[in-house]
Parts: sequence; C-alpha cells; structure tokens
Amino acid sequence: MSRSLHMETGGQGPDLVLLHGWGLHGGVWDTLMPRLTPHLRVTRVDLPGHGRSRDLPMPPTLAELSLQVMAGIAPGAVLLGWSLGGLVAQEAALEMPQRFRGLILANTTPRFVTAGDWPHAMAPETLQGFAAGLAEDYQDTLQRFLSLQVRGDESARASLRELRASLFVHGKPDAASLATGLDMLRDSDLRARLKQLSAPSLVLAGGYDRLTPAGASEYMAQHIPGARLELFPKSAHAPFLSHGEAFAAAVLRFVRGLHEAAA
Repeated sequence: MSRSLHMETGGQGPDLVLLHGWGLHGGVWDTLMPRLTPHLRVTRVDLPGHGRSRDLPMPPTLAELSLQVMAGIAPGAVLLGWSLGGLVAQEAALEMPQRFRGLILANTTPRFVTAGDWPHAMAPETLQGFAAGLAEDYQDTLQRFLSLQVRGDESARASLRELRASLFVHGKPDAASLATGLDMLRDSDLRARLKQLSAPSLVLAGGYDRLTPAGASEYMAQHIPGARLELFPKSAHAPFLSHGEAFAAAVLRFVRGLHEAAA
C-alpha cells in the first residue's frame, strides 16, 4: 500500500485545507496558523517531493497530483491554494466540484508562463532558468526563487527571512520532484476551463507580485462565475507573510460567509 501525503491538522471549526507552493512545504503557513486555528479546523498538506512528503515522487501530471492530494481530504472543506498549490486547487475543483464548500486562490494563475495572448505571467525563459539551475545547484536555485517571490514587497526582508527559515526545516525537497513541478507550471493552462468552476471563489492577489501578476488574478475573478477579488496593493507573492493579519481576515470573512449562507 502506498503511503499517504503528510497532512497536519489543528484548530476547531469549519474545515480549511492549505496547499503550498513549489519548493516549500506546509511549514510556510506557520505564522498564519495562530490567526486561523481559533476559528477554523486547518489542515496543511505537504505536496509530494516536498517537506515530510519528500519521499513520495511528484506525479507527472496536474490531474494525477490533484487526485493524490484530494485522496486524504474530507468532503465539505474550503480549499486554499497558493501559487502551485492554487493550480492544484483549480484542477481539483474542476474535477471534483461536489467535494468543496469553497475555493480560495491566493497568488496563483491558470497559466504560469507568458504567451501571445497572456502577458500576466513569467517569461518562459525565467522558468527555464530555474529548471537549468536545478541540475547545477538546486539549493541556490530555490534561494533565488524565494528572492523573486518577495521582490517589491514593502516587507520584503522580513518575508524573505521567514521563507528562508522554513525552506529546509523538514529536509531538502526531492530534486526530481522539483523538476517535475516546474514542468507542470510550464505546461498547464486552465484558462479555458475557469468558467466551469462552480464553487464559490475568492481570489487573493499581491500588487507587486512578479510570479503571478495581479492581472492574472483579475482575469480569474472575471472568468470564474461569481468570484470575488481582494488585492493587497503593497504585497508581492506571499501576502500571508507580509500582510498576515489582512490575509487571515479575508480568509475568515469568506469562510464565515459560506457557512452563514448555508445555515
């Protein structure tokens, strides 16, 4: 029998599931947890190849990854995905809409690289540079990726310090899984399917985000039926670190609103 992904749960209340981004793990949410767990039952997932799931290989496709993640999550939760985790959350909500009470897409995008009709993303060369760096010095590549995440943020130094402190706290991520994850970011494009998302959705964005620019979040909010957008104007890619109080307040308002509407 294959081992399940590592998941850690704390708090009481409505269920919220957190999916982290590429190269990190569930520990990236450490400073957010005390703001959420007095009100919510929060489950943090370590994606395959990352954190305490690092001995489980990253599956080759986004569809397989979303199935693997969802296998351990009880129905009725609100799903919050950040960056790569947001891509997984979109795929899961498209394939299993009945499983979720709501969807929070934080600093993510339906397509991570630019195209002729898609300027709201990284240049393919930037992503390819990270892929090439993995083969040479993947620890340095991860550190450079963290620096890009906070660039322009008004709390960049503090956010970068927190990201770096958590990076290897549960061991180094699996290099092959990191490479597979970059392939997934390069190849996935969910834009045409956004209109099929039926779960109530909140889109969170950073005004200075260089990885998933706010334009991508605006596009998602316009194309996901009934979605609402909240922007953190002076934040970059990790507002749950740089603007943790405001980020948590937005999450709590959304989750409480869903449960009040269902009562």
